[in-house]
Amino acid sequence: MRTRLLPLLIVLMAGVLLALGFPLAASLAAAQQQRVVVDRLDDAARFAALAQFVDDPATVRDDRRTTLSGELASYHDVYGIRAGIFYRDNRAMAAAPEGWVVPYEGEGRRAFNEALLGRRSHDPPQVWPWQPDARLTIASPVVRDGDVIAVVVTDSPTGDLRARILRGWLVIFAGEAAAMLLAVGAAVRLTGWVLRPVRVLDGVTHDIATGRMNSRVAEAGGPPELRRLARSFNEMADHVEESLEQQRAFVADASHQLRNPLAALLLRIELLALELPEGNEEIASVRTEGKRLAQVLDDLLDLALAEHADADLRLTDVGALTAERIASWRPVADEKGVRLVGECGAVTGWADPVALSSALDAVVDNALKFTPEGEQVTVRVLPGRDSVEVVVADLGPGLTEDELSRVGDRFWRSGRHQNVKGSGLGLSIARVLLTATGGGIAFAPNEPHGLRVTVTVPRCAPTDA
Repeated sequence: MRTRLLPLLIVLMAGVLLALGFPLAASLAAAQQQRVVVDRLDDAARFAALAQFVDDPATVRDDRRTTLSGELASYHDVYGIRAGIFYRDNRAMAAAPEGWVVPYEGEGRRAFNEALLGRRSHDPPQVWPWQPDARLTIASPVVRDGDVIAVVVTDSPTGDLRARILRGWLVIFAGEAAAMLLAVGAAVRLTGWVLRPVRVLDGVTHDIATGRMNSRVAEAGGPPELRRLARSFNEMADHVEESLEQQRAFVADASHQLRNPLAALLLRIELLALELPEGNEEIASVRTEGKRLAQVLDDLLDLALAEHADADLRLTDVGALTAERIASWRPVADEKGVRLVGECGAVTGWADPVALSSALDAVVDNALKFTPEGEQVTVRVLPGRDSVEVVVADLGPGLTEDELSRVGDRFWRSGRHQNVKGSGLGLSIARVLLTATGGGIAFAPNEPHGLRVTVTVPRCAPTDA
């Protein structure tokens, strides 16, 4: 969630900074240019004051024109700004450099024409740093007795102006970059503060989903709404854990309490069998059902204990433990006429040895139970990057796709296997034992037929995972 929320905040803050930065940059450029325009207007006003007393060349005295020409020449030499005073018919009263004339088009002509109407240049086009050939043209009228007799025109290079604008923009950019970094830091802290309780809640939810029912959410930190959510979640987890504990206690107590009456019932059945003829079918059926009921009670008690007991995780040689369980089940396989083959290399994983042994016993027992005589059951230990897999593959009848989705459910047995001895709890107990230790169990069809069961054990300690 943070990877989606943080870019959104950054984009929004960047948009705000850009929306403020562009007008500020434009305002700075306009202010810098306005300073230059005011300065040029002051210069033009000074030249216009000198030109008021210079008359037509036929009647003017040479010293005034000479003084005006000297002023313009000095101005051009010092500042590099072209300046000239032109009559209404475009003739030059004085100009520096000599021979410079008013352009016949462009911004210079527009400013000249505007000054002929008695208006000074006040809003020339904005000069931008990326315009190396741009020049700033300012025109001011020379007025005598209320009439415009000539126009003062200055044509300035814009290198210094563009440099000042660019420096100002760099300062703005640096400020925007610093503000953006500060905003990103604030966004990171804000999203971390807001989403930290969500991450904790997600982790605790995963812990509870994988069997660690005692996990709880710390209520410290985060917005008040999320703290209330954490308290509500903890209350819900407490109620769920209490309900599960009550169920487990009920199953364990019921299984334990039914064992004694069932044992007494089986004893009375045996006493009654002594009074019946040898080989009575009814008494044999009653004995079978009684033994099956006793097996179901034993499995229920094992399931309750598996769900209640804490896992004793340790670094375990999964290959050696699997080889030991194969050796224990080989006499049973030989008795049934089934070949039990093991491929167990030395590989370690984090597991509860007792729980893993019980889970492997349930899986191997199930494979031998449904494998016909003369077929083979293969047990392989396959090391992986993050986990160790123990694959038990049989060549029995296998399961359909619908049955695969239900295998491992409590008391579930395929309708095709109802005559096979069992309670339907073996694989359920294996799943509970493996889940409590961070492992898992999966079922898939085997080729060419049969069932392939994969027991997974993590290679990393749960605290490191």
